[in-house]
Amino acid sequence: MNPERIQADALTPKDTPGWRHPACDLVEFKARRSRYCLCIFVLNECARLRSQLHKMRDVCRDWDTLLVDGGSEDGSNDHGMLQAGGIRALLIKRGPGRLGAQMQMAFAYALQAGYGGVITVDGNDKDDVSAGLPHFVEKLDQGFDHIQGSRFLPGGRHRNTPRSRLLGVRLLHAPLISLASGFRHTDTTNGFRAYSRHFLTRPEICRPGSLRTGYELHYFLSLNAVRHGTWAIEVPVTRIYPDSGLLPTKIHGWRGNLRILLVLLKEVFGHIIGQLIFCPRHRTRRRQPPP
Repeated sequence: MNPERIQADALTPKDTPGWRHPACDLVEFKARRSRYCLCIFVLNECARLRSQLHKMRDVCRDWDTLLVDGGSEDGSNDHGMLQAGGIRALLIKRGPGRLGAQMQMAFAYALQAGYGGVITVDGNDKDDVSAGLPHFVEKLDQGFDHIQGSRFLPGGRHRNTPRSRLLGVRLLHAPLISLASGFRHTDTTNGFRAYSRHFLTRPEICRPGSLRTGYELHYFLSLNAVRHGTWAIEVPVTRIYPDSGLLPTKIHGWRGNLRILLVLLKEVFGHIIGQLIFCPRHRTRRRQPPP
């Protein structure tokens, strides 16, 4: 299949079940083959992405892989590199927004293409995708809707995690989202996750008020993991930070961390207030695994 370039705005809100995303360019390199797709999110990560794709060559051969780019200027969206790495399609954000906007693009495209689930991962070469992917596929097949990768579960592993990041996740981030959601999360900042089509097409999930364009979309989805008749679970994954050099992250300095904290608090307390006012029955309901 020759690469087919579709101009910006080719994916419009009326085409995509509830997900309103910014203008984007779409280039398809191959036809759809698998029942689920793996979406890699990148923004100026060319060297790390090249390394990650090399490690993922068996994954890209067996599963449709999408590269969802935030507007990179360093070659992360180079067609030759992506085709050599087995990428099925490239989406490039041309409108406003950050990670949440990229996620909306990925969900919209995947749903429109008919995939039964979406697995997401960062493109900065921190995650062992080949080892973690079978866990997500297995749980999607079993009927789970929100599958969170966790380096802190038995069988999970992490190395060189910055101390501030480690303490923030274990003592603040995961406890707050767990308290508000009614589901015990252990690794809420980990972007290695999976969502079922059932979850992503729930009207409560893709309604206009839920369409965040930043990191808060991650938090919103976790907070709603066990509501609306959906099922959640965590699976063990491996996340390795480099031994030296700059951290592969888009959150830098105390201002960046403070901004993330404020976004987290806004989402958590907004969710709690919404439950108290509109959905009190969800506060104590606990979900059992799918039959």
